Amino acid sequence: MPRILLVKTSSLGDIVHNFPMVTDVKRWIPDAEIHWAVEESFADLPALHPGVAQTVTVALRRWRRLLLRPSTWKEISRVRNAIRSQRYDIVIDTQGLLKSALVCLCATGQKFGYDWKSSREPLRPFYSKTYAIPREMHAVERNRLLAATALGYSAGEKAEFGIRADSELIASEDWFGELQGRPYAVFLHATSAEKKLWPEHQWSKLGAYAAGKGLRIVLPWASTDEHLRSSRLAQLIPKSMVPPRLGLDKVAALLGGSRLVVGVDTGLTHLAAALAAPTVGIFAATNPTRTGVYGSDKAVTVGTGESAPPLSEVLDAIRRMELAL
Repeated sequence: MPRILLVKTSSLGDIVHNFPMVTDVKRWIPDAEIHWAVEESFADLPALHPGVAQTVTVALRRWRRLLLRPSTWKEISRVRNAIRSQRYDIVIDTQGLLKSALVCLCATGQKFGYDWKSSREPLRPFYSKTYAIPREMHAVERNRLLAATALGYSAGEKAEFGIRADSELIASEDWFGELQGRPYAVFLHATSAEKKLWPEHQWSKLGAYAAGKGLRIVLPWASTDEHLRSSRLAQLIPKSMVPPRLGLDKVAALLGGSRLVVGVDTGLTHLAAALAAPTVGIFAATNPTRTGVYGSDKAVTVGTGESAPPLSEVLDAIRRMELAL
């Protein structure tokens, strides 16, 4: 039974785009024991895929900020020794950055990654072998092709994310009682890049449309600024609610049970599509060719990344889904 370590540490959307590769590996090598190295803030995500046997948590972002502390180096040493003790047969780095290559360096086994032309950094010395993977491909297909080439199988079939959310994680929570048994939509208005935002007056109009179709509107958040925006929108959108701050596992449960998800270019929008929730991704400032919502017949990308798409295009996308709202 081969033991395989996948290295994709961040960010949320990149991690989501790695799930179909796990599905592929388990299809072609059913007895593979797959471990996944991921940033501590995203540790809940790999467990969404039943093919991942173990999550290996690293804290590269935190360590980088606290490199002068002796406690940081002690923690790095513990994690390095824990990774090395697993005796991996194969290590596949689909991140293609120095930080992920350093994680590879901690592990035993053959190491595979992108060649210099396929990644942003020259990392050949860190790997046993590198491969040329076209950068213009969608991120999902780049990940799949790298693993397939390294492991010697074909990834020609349609991408399958293979993940599932546990609805029981939120079913008993007080705030969810308002949604129990009722159709709801989730609006993912928040993103770390201001240029990716969609105007609040557009969210308000979209909310009025969705509420008119009988949907409750849920406005999740993760930071103080996002909470303020959710609160402002809740004042403008009828039948809307702002839940408490949720962990990624509970957000996944919320998204998985939604009748509709509309979101800007953020990791949670990609997660919604991966969970096969009807999803509209709004791309106001990034080209969706390589990182648009992907892999689901229920996922639609709106916008070209040149400017914020109008409300009419978002509404057209929702209507094309034929959701019987």
